[in-house]
Amino acid sequence: MTADANLIIEDGPDRVVWRLNRPEARNAIDREMVRALHEACAAVEDEPRVVLLTGEGQAFAAGADIGQLRDRRRDDALQGINSKIFDRIHRLPMPTVALVDGYALGGGAELAYACDFRIGTPRTKIGNPETDLGILAAAGAAWRLADLVGEPLAKEILLAGRVLTADEARAVHLLNDVVDPDDLLAAGHRLADRITARAPLATRLTKAVFHAPRDAHPFVDDLAQAVLFETADKHDRMTAFLDRRKDKRS
Repeated sequence: MTADANLIIEDGPDRVVWRLNRPEARNAIDREMVRALHEACAAVEDEPRVVLLTGEGQAFAAGADIGQLRDRRRDDALQGINSKIFDRIHRLPMPTVALVDGYALGGGAELAYACDFRIGTPRTKIGNPETDLGILAAAGAAWRLADLVGEPLAKEILLAGRVLTADEARAVHLLNDVVDPDDLLAAGHRLADRITARAPLATRLTKAVFHAPRDAHPFVDDLAQAVLFETADKHDRMTAFLDRRKDKRS
């Protein structure tokens, strides 16, 4: 385990746990946390693993750090401080799982939206109150949320400040599951077990193809499949499948 002032990292051979570590501020995302997340992303890009992302204490992330956000000006916005790190997390080679206990608001919600999966608890509250603070959700929610929950609900969240409960988020599949807070990390590991039981390169290329632009298909699908057809993992897994079927028949 490695610890940063703002991020605790627990490394494993096929997965890594990232813990946002500002519980006294409900894990509000500040520049130092962004820097730590960039470093964590670099490590996972070099050695692809599933990422489980959670928060210390009883909040996932209550938003961006308002003290810092209040002082940011035009040039800060154009740097895309939060949007760049969330997009980098979205593009990580292996799946990412947000484990959302308590508040995931503003930038915290956008961080959860950037992940491939989201598991919550009955205490989960997720939404984007940015317009109440005189700004917009500029780190992904303004365009990513509609893909996740549909345009009408996305507009209610973004324009009218609706905050979803855990049950509401589960009903629209924004949360993949809702579990007891004491079971949240274990639920993340169970999902990671299902992911890592599959062929790693096939998982990586499936994620890449899934997020490819529409005009790239079907060429990108065929290209990725051509790579996989040449792997020993494909041959070994298909041989094992055929052997199991043969054993059932005999």
